Amino acid sequence: MIHRCGWVPINDELYTEYHDKEWGVPVYDDRTLFEFLILEGFQAGLSWRTILYKRENFRKAFDRFDPEMVARYAEHKIQELLIDAGIIRNNLKIRAAIQNARCFLEVQNEFGSFKNYIWRFTEGKTIKNAFKRNHEIPATSAISDTMSKDLKKRGFKFVGSTVCYAHMQATGMVNDHLVNCFRYNQV
Repeated sequence: MIHRCGWVPINDELYTEYHDKEWGVPVYDDRTLFEFLILEGFQAGLSWRTILYKRENFRKAFDRFDPEMVARYAEHKIQELLIDAGIIRNNLKIRAAIQNARCFLEVQNEFGSFKNYIWRFTEGKTIKNAFKRNHEIPATSAISDTMSKDLKKRGFKFVGSTVCYAHMQATGMVNDHLVNCFRYNQV
């Protein structure tokens, strides 16, 4: 029998596949880092399952998460997104995604890539935790606090410490698979 993290719903193929193939795997591709940053922002106050099941719709609506395209969105595109039932139609979050794309491009320009910027918070390495139970996994950390403050200072929106920590988990900056999970030693 395969042991997975306790938060993975039983008999949910999409969630299981996400856990088994993506969650906690180190990401160094800027577009994928941008995608997770935007999706984590949309997830604020909602379940990740909601976002996961709308992910393909988000990819279509946000031009495959091309930050240069998203940064150029004008009011007519915002209005299109606000009536797109396939995504989360939250005005503040949609406008934040556009703002974040602009800030993302500025960070790329300053650091050579977003990867160079974001991974410096963990000194370029995955932090490997050793949690045995779901309730031990924190929602934030000192690093996510620092990351959040720096992103906000740079103009990013919907990047509180909890969002930053979730981003770190999703992109493999931190390994929060439970120690009895089959993925723990694989990522």
